[in-house]
Amino acid sequence: MRRRIHRPTARKALLAAAVLPSAAGAWIVVTGGLAVAELRAAQHDLGALRESLAASASPGSGSAPGVAAGSSAESDQERLLRSAAAHAARAHDLTTGPAWYTAAQLPFLGRPFETGRGIALASDRLARDVMPPLVRAVPRLSAGAQAKGVADALVGLESEAPAFERAARVAAEVREDMARLPRSSWLPASDRGRAQFSDQLDRLATGTRDAAVAARVMPSMLGAHGPRRYFLAFQNTAEARGTGGLPGAFAVLRADRGRLSFERFGNNTELDGLRTEVNLGAEFADRYGSNEPGSAWANSNMSPHFPYAAHIWAGYWRARTGQHVDGAIAVDPGTLGLLLRVTGPARLPDGTALTADNATDLTERTSYATYSDTAERKAFFVEAARAAAERLMGAIEDPKLLPALLGALRDVQREGRVQVWSANADEERLLMSGAFGGALPDSPGPFAGLVVNNAAGTKLDYYLDRSLVWAPGACTDGGRSVTATVTLTNRAPASGLPEYVTQRVDAPPYRTLPGDNRLLVDYYAGQGATLEGATLDGRRIELIPGVERGHPVYTLDLELPRQSSRTLVLHLREPDADRPPTILRQALVTPLRTTVKHASPCRD
Repeated sequence: MRRRIHRPTARKALLAAAVLPSAAGAWIVVTGGLAVAELRAAQHDLGALRESLAASASPGSGSAPGVAAGSSAESDQERLLRSAAAHAARAHDLTTGPAWYTAAQLPFLGRPFETGRGIALASDRLARDVMPPLVRAVPRLSAGAQAKGVADALVGLESEAPAFERAARVAAEVREDMARLPRSSWLPASDRGRAQFSDQLDRLATGTRDAAVAARVMPSMLGAHGPRRYFLAFQNTAEARGTGGLPGAFAVLRADRGRLSFERFGNNTELDGLRTEVNLGAEFADRYGSNEPGSAWANSNMSPHFPYAAHIWAGYWRARTGQHVDGAIAVDPGTLGLLLRVTGPARLPDGTALTADNATDLTERTSYATYSDTAERKAFFVEAARAAAERLMGAIEDPKLLPALLGALRDVQREGRVQVWSANADEERLLMSGAFGGALPDSPGPFAGLVVNNAAGTKLDYYLDRSLVWAPGACTDGGRSVTATVTLTNRAPASGLPEYVTQRVDAPPYRTLPGDNRLLVDYYAGQGATLEGATLDGRRIELIPGVERGHPVYTLDLELPRQSSRTLVLHLREPDADRPPTILRQALVTPLRTTVKHASPCRD
């Protein structure tokens, strides 16, 4: 009797044991396909949303006759936002439940399922908690600019700060959750999807953080709560310095209730010969003290950490005039070019047009051939800076140009061509967390920074090309090996350059030719990294070790002949190199070319 009763039960149990995994697998395949379709639909909606925002904020879109059209555009944006959120929520729902949870727990085999669940959850949180405040702020700011002017709209940005900060916190949490997902699995499609989503998430999290910082500090820095005064330096990237280029022409910028005006323009000769006693700590003194940054204006910004230069510049201005400034800003011809692409050309006193296409070439190459007299050339730099600044000031008052200007500022930010420092400690703390602060980060993690300072006194860095290849190697008990390959190329022609461009102020004890250059090359590694060896053009060399803001720094004094390339290879041991490094990008005439190679994680 027992056998007759229990045999069917046993058969059912065996059948269930055989069928359930197959059914669960089929369920995962079906729901996984549906989830992918939902995520693609969400991406499509977000793409249409970006186009709608750009169209509604474009010049002329907010004119008086377009009120109804503007309202319609805003309703379309809300519809697209809700639709994207609904698709992301359905993708998340489809990847939850017992089958997905169980599959994701399987050792190794479950990695693609864990990744799929993670991407769906991240998409849901981003669409629900991060995108809405960012998207809804655009039409509000645009409408404010149309009604009250750009200045009032920017000052009004302060009201958006709490929502932006909440969105930034969620985006940071989502990025941390994504970082814990498996980096590799047996399913290449899953790995590619994770990598692509992580790249997009990194950009979104960074942009959201910067928007939150801007909303918190920009109104007060624009004088919403009282007038502000800033020292504005124009950097000449034809002669490299740590923050970008040699500080040349300058201006004093006044901000009052969002209205910007210039109090004066000048050139570096007004600051030569001054001395400022700014104490930036023993570490700074050890690295840069011999270059006398407090008394040699040309060496005031050798460190890539912009707050150091800003403190020194504020000190110079105080020594020159007795006035305190509320902050400092650095820009370069590349900045002016990106902004002039929106505003249109500026006109110099002699009728020359300063345009997006010629701003860098005109100020950093052509002017040296045009003006043999140093005083005339410096006066030209000041006039170019004045013309560009006045053109930009006029554009800021035009509400129709606000969206395009903000877009250009994003491009400037990505290239690191604008750096801002505030003398207000609370504002500076926030600025240092974002891209505009120009801070050398002092947090742990993989890091790669290539910084060059011109040591010859030439203007040959206009012809400098730089590349950096970061390649992780074998895992070790202390982290993993990393090879960093730096290639520097001097494209200076053998003839035809003015003497002022090629002259060697360093007066080297060896023979040089016109066009030969000399650089101090610094490589910044991640905190806790050690150098195991280095070669220059295949020959073993010793580098000068140092430390800055927790980063090991390795320095090479490099002669770089004209029409030549030299390759420096560093063999490092990084304690934490399971993820791509943070790249320090020094903004020069030609952008740094970087290659980060992939390797399987040491632990997963």
